[in-house]
Amino acid sequence: MIPSRTGDDDFDDLFRATFEPMVRSLALACGDREAAADAVQDAFIRAYARWRRIGAYDDPAGWVRHVALNRLRDHFRKAERGRRAVERLGGREAIATVPAPADPSDVLVHVGELPQQQRIAVSLFYVEQLSVIEIATSMGLSEGAVKYHLHAGREHLRASLESP
Repeated sequence: MIPSRTGDDDFDDLFRATFEPMVRSLALACGDREAAADAVQDAFIRAYARWRRIGAYDDPAGWVRHVALNRLRDHFRKAERGRRAVERLGGREAIATVPAPADPSDVLVHVGELPQQQRIAVSLFYVEQLSVIEIATSMGLSEGAVKYHLHAGREHLRASLESP
């Protein structure tokens, strides 16, 4: 293999530094740690296959995060289409499990109640501690839209945590 400034060591360093924080923030955003881990893993696989190009980017972690978010969206779209198909066909009812009652003061419960864009923005900002610019790049939004989602998410969380 021809040595380059974006070698395997750079990829390994990126993976070690960002995999777990990405999984944590996306798990909080979607409520499913397995789906988040699968999405991040798939994004890193794609990055490795294109590492000569991706490694030269100013923010390769941002590219990986963006791909992982897209993979998560695809995962939940597919699950929703499957659920609707079962309902339409009148087949057996979808099996719903009842989650254990959560502690109403648990912040994770309240984050899970946020709309998707707010949940993702809040998760990336507070768990991964990304800047507004990095979140905007990852989510494919403007900085203003990210600021709006962060503000709206904080207001919703404040109101739901202050209510009895």
